[in-house]
Amino acid sequence: MRTPTKLLTLAAAAGLVAAAATSTPASAAPKKQARASWAPADTATIHPGVQMYTEGAQCTANFVYTDTAGTTYVGYAAHCAGLGEATDTDGCTSPSLPLGTKVDFVEGGSLLTEGTRVGGGTLVYSSWLTMQQRGEKDADTCAYNDLALVKVDAADAGKVNPSVPFWGGPVGLNTDGTSAGETVYSYGNSSLRAGVEELSPKQGTSLGTDPSGWTHPVYTVTPGVPGDSGSAFLDSEGNAVGTLSTLAIAPLAGSNGVGDLAHELAYAQANGGIAGLRLVRGTEPFSPLL
Repeated sequence: MRTPTKLLTLAAAAGLVAAAATSTPASAAPKKQARASWAPADTATIHPGVQMYTEGAQCTANFVYTDTAGTTYVGYAAHCAGLGEATDTDGCTSPSLPLGTKVDFVEGGSLLTEGTRVGGGTLVYSSWLTMQQRGEKDADTCAYNDLALVKVDAADAGKVNPSVPFWGGPVGLNTDGTSAGETVYSYGNSSLRAGVEELSPKQGTSLGTDPSGWTHPVYTVTPGVPGDSGSAFLDSEGNAVGTLSTLAIAPLAGSNGVGDLAHELAYAQANGGIAGLRLVRGTEPFSPLL
């Protein structure tokens, strides 16, 4: 288990930044998307890696999801809608904005510019709110289950592409964790980087999978910072492995805690009330070469 006093959620600090600124195997090949109307990857304005603002707090989108009805959702961290302190990392006790809260998708937001709003959505699932409603007691689940889903407004659904920028993918969902030393890939979009896109792609190393299966500590160059919260992590084969949740102060200073997406998604599927919820594969091939 992590020690809450030695970890920081990244979105609580990001709120201060924004205020200052005004089940497939890992080896499975990509399959054809069930939906044929995704925007082209090079012109889509809503995608993994896009900035998401929730009442001033800025986070980064992880992956795209859909359901039986074909509704489009974009994921980020549940703590991105949190109302507590940066050290409030227990989703079973930490306060949150309610479902129905509006979320904006923004391009180019930084400390130097407000960025351009490219679409909107509504918070429709929060692991934190769901765990509190259910009275969840498992300590690891409370500590590491940090996923929220934003339903994209119907008028903006045609702007969405599910591919992770720079790296491509995901090609599927990782269901067996990561091994120590395995290479991982991410794409953060913190406003702290002043809009320098070259700093968004991240390559790093997993320190393995926590015994609970719920989290993967990782080191990346550079580490995830406030504003990167919620962003996607891919394993060495391009599978969606997790979502950025915390920044460690100790004992692994500078490392990030990545919530295990297979666990988080399974919890949402079982308890979130969204029929047929699933991850959407990217339209672009996974390309891990820098």
